[in-house]
Amino acid sequence: MIGILGGMGTQAGLDFCNKIAILNRGKIDQEYPLFILYNKSNIPGRPESIGSQTKNLSNKSTNKTSKIKYNKVLNSLLKGCRLLEKNKCKFIVIPCNTAHYWYDDLQKKINIPIINMPSEVFKFTKKNCKKNSKVGLLATEGTLKTGVYTKFFDKNYELVQPSESLQKNSVNKAIKLVKMGNVKAAAKAIKPAINSLIKLKCKKIILGCTELPIAIFAFKSFKNIKSSKIFLDPNLILAHSAMNKYKR
Repeated sequence: MIGILGGMGTQAGLDFCNKIAILNRGKIDQEYPLFILYNKSNIPGRPESIGSQTKNLSNKSTNKTSKIKYNKVLNSLLKGCRLLEKNKCKFIVIPCNTAHYWYDDLQKKINIPIINMPSEVFKFTKKNCKKNSKVGLLATEGTLKTGVYTKFFDKNYELVQPSESLQKNSVNKAIKLVKMGNVKAAAKAIKPAINSLIKLKCKKIILGCTELPIAIFAFKSFKNIKSSKIFLDPNLILAHSAMNKYKR
C-alpha cells in the first residue's frame, strides 16, 4: 500500500492521486493500486518556516527562532508519516517539493522508505537531457533558498531561476492563485516566467512546486502532459516512481 502525505497543498495531493490512478488505469476497481492519502493540511507553512537565514541544507539551526520553526514543521510531518506507517503502508510519498527540505531528518525517524521527489526528478532528467544543459527551475522561494534541487543537479546541469521580479510577480502569484482555486488566472500568471526561461535556452523546465503543473496543464489532456517535451512535472515523475515500487 502506498502512503501519500498530502495537504501541501490539498489540490497538489489530489493531482498526485489522480496521476497514480491514470497511470495504472484498470478495467475493474480491483486493478487500481491501494493507497492512503492523509491530507494533513494543518502542517505549518513550509516556505514561511524556513526563514531567511537557512540558505544551505546543512544550515538548519542558524538561530533559535529558525530552529523552533524548523522543528514545528518536522514534528507535524513526522506525525503524518507515522500515521501512514501505523496503517501498514510499505512506503511514503510527499507531493510537495519544499517539504523535502525536511527529508533527511524525517527519513531517520521513519522505519519505511520515503521516496525523494527531487532525487527522482534528477534521475529522470539524466535519462532525458544531456549533461551540462541549462535546466530551468520554477519553485517557491523556500525550495530555491534551501537548494533541495541544487543538491542533486549542480554537478551535472546549470540550474536557471527566473529573475527576482518574475519570481514575485509570476511564480509566487501563480502558486497562490492555484491554492485559491483560480487556475485560469494562475495559467496566465506563470507564462512570463516560462517565456523568460525559454529565452535563456533552457532545455527543460522543472515545475518545482506541485501547484504549477495544475496551472499549466489543468485544461489539457493527460496525453499532452506525458508528451510535453520541455516541462518536467515532479508529481508525474513521483507517480511513476511510486507505481514502479508498488509493483515490485
